[in-house]
Amino acid sequence: MTATITVFWLIIVLFAGVQCAKATPAISLSEDEKTVIVEDAPEMEVVAIGKSVEVRKSAKGVFSFGGDVIVSGRVEGDVATIGGSVIQKENGYIGGDVIVFGGSYKPDSPNALRVSGKETVIFGVWEEELRDLAQNPMQILTPAITWSFVAQRVLLALFWFAISMVMMTIAPGAVGRAVARIRLSTLKISAIGSVVFIGTMIAIVGSLSVLPDFLSATLGLMGLVMILLGYVFGRVALQVTVGKLIQKRFLSDANRSETLATLIGVGVWTFLLSVPYLWVIALFSVFAFGIGLVLTARTSNVWQKA
Repeated sequence: MTATITVFWLIIVLFAGVQCAKATPAISLSEDEKTVIVEDAPEMEVVAIGKSVEVRKSAKGVFSFGGDVIVSGRVEGDVATIGGSVIQKENGYIGGDVIVFGGSYKPDSPNALRVSGKETVIFGVWEEELRDLAQNPMQILTPAITWSFVAQRVLLALFWFAISMVMMTIAPGAVGRAVARIRLSTLKISAIGSVVFIGTMIAIVGSLSVLPDFLSATLGLMGLVMILLGYVFGRVALQVTVGKLIQKRFLSDANRSETLATLIGVGVWTFLLSVPYLWVIALFSVFAFGIGLVLTARTSNVWQKA
């Protein structure tokens, strides 16, 4: 879950940077600097992070992360918000879909001005958490160490231990070869994975501004599937690798086992992914090694011999 949110956050930040470059005088800030006011911008996709957006006249589309979207004028395309609500005034018009994650859709009129056939998608969870994250993004680097945080990490450790055991049961050969590749060619795998991971992120963000919607959505979905697959496989392989190294170094032969090595590795990586600031490096390493392992799965018979 943490990995998915982090990747999604990076995509949002990069995409927002692309859109900010297109800013015009048609957009301004309110006196309290908490609301982006959009006047007449019919060709503009408005993206705001940590602020609400109010469309007074026109806009092509609106997205807010951590704020509300207030439509008093016309929005020809989609309106979406994460950690906020979409408020459609009585004379407001929305020509596309309404997507709300962590909030609600609030039309002032029961007969809101919408185009028939368009979707309204609402997930009313984590509103305060997402809003706080958008307004104070640095908290993602320095999570507060509380009892609930510790309990969450314990549950995550149990979850990853179960995932690792399942993968080692149904695909022991794949996990074993991955561990061997990590030990034999650490730099090569991490370098390949890093380049592809960064390139994929750039391609996903770039496609949002360049390609048609259906193509950008397809490319984005394919990229995210590869990234998440790499994360799961890479984390399992790294957990087993670290567990075996620690077990070999500190335990006698009589006390070694695959299960114990996996448990040790899960504990180490859960700790690394929980330490403030350090977890960013650890997370990137998991993505890099995971994607590298997926891409080099059958590039040479050397892996098989190892």
